[in-house]
Amino acid sequence: MANVADTKLYDILGVPPGVSDNELKKAYRKLAKEYHPDKNPNAGDKFKEISFAYEVLSNPEKRELYDRYGEQGLREGSGGSGGMDDIFSHIFGGGLFGFMGNQSRSRNGRRRGEDMMHPLKVSLEDLYNGKTTKLQLSKNVLCSSCNGQGGKSGAVQKCAACRGRGMRIMIRQLAPGMVQQMQSVCSDCNGEGEVINEKDRCKKCEGKKVIKEVKILEVHVDKGMKHGQRITFTGEADQAPGVEPGDIVLLLQEKEHEMFQRDGNDLHMTHKIGLVEALCGFQFTFKHLDARQIVVKYPPGKVIEPGSVRVVRGEGMPQYRNPFEKGDLYIKFDVQFPENNWISQEKLTELEDFLPSRPEVPNLISEAEEVDLQEFDTTRGSSGGQRREAYNDSSDEESGHHGPGVQCAHQ
Repeated sequence: MANVADTKLYDILGVPPGVSDNELKKAYRKLAKEYHPDKNPNAGDKFKEISFAYEVLSNPEKRELYDRYGEQGLREGSGGSGGMDDIFSHIFGGGLFGFMGNQSRSRNGRRRGEDMMHPLKVSLEDLYNGKTTKLQLSKNVLCSSCNGQGGKSGAVQKCAACRGRGMRIMIRQLAPGMVQQMQSVCSDCNGEGEVINEKDRCKKCEGKKVIKEVKILEVHVDKGMKHGQRITFTGEADQAPGVEPGDIVLLLQEKEHEMFQRDGNDLHMTHKIGLVEALCGFQFTFKHLDARQIVVKYPPGKVIEPGSVRVVRGEGMPQYRNPFEKGDLYIKFDVQFPENNWISQEKLTELEDFLPSRPEVPNLISEAEEVDLQEFDTTRGSSGGQRREAYNDSSDEESGHHGPGVQCAHQ
């Protein structure tokens, strides 16, 4: 069985070390579905961790190697080849049983800093027409006075307590032959691995090696971009000594529009018309997302049914990186009928002569019963349901609250 310090891959999948292959697969599928980039765009690193943990633990040879020797066994067994070292660095932080959060190594071997995610709210007009805007951010940059050293030359000394690792490893005996290996941040250097005498510290950064700086980014929102799409500024995240800066990633968030709803490259809108327009044709105008006045015509004699949809080709959203090609505009028509008694009986009779004739009324038999058709309030529900509930309540009382399916025994 694995030592306490060797269960990180099991912890990522939320399973105990002795888990069966079937339970391991169930746990992986559940987490992979939850953190898949298509469903959860911000969980890319988490998804990589889950996939790597399952890749190791689902392989009997790798799992045995990990259970016996931990991370070091996996490194030696795989040779750290290919992209394996990157995922090791991401999960274990490059140190034995270490874990450095969201950091990885770049192509040149340097440790890479974390990416900075920022939401950017944009209107549908911005996504239709494109937009250039400026974004002000605060980030860490290397101190120019000490060149990111924290003090004058020679003032920085390796921490003696942790030997420059920034972490201390403690071994505690749990029982004869069983020990627990624990890692904690070194308190002497606060995890930096270096110490600087207070008198030798840089006055500008106070020995922190970095200072805050306001950065203004020019952001180009291209035509046709979509909600959730990312705009990346490579290497513009926080700086730190010996670390390659991560990226600043802007996540587009589309604001709701009062007229249009977007579906991919298509647009949808609803337009109200009267009964005379639905029967006799119409013309109306609306302002598009690029401020153009669009005139929509529908010829007399062609009827618009309530709730029907008509399409205007080529008046949807521009395609991303191909803005001269556009989607379509779908217009749903809401036909407004006149109010009760809007016309006199005499005029109503004249109007009926112009409308399609009524269907013939069937011959009534002598037993036929005439009823009234009344208004119905949909918010109150059906009174029939209330009558049925009352009937059910009374039957329950009479039957002594028998459960469903209970029958009286016959003598």
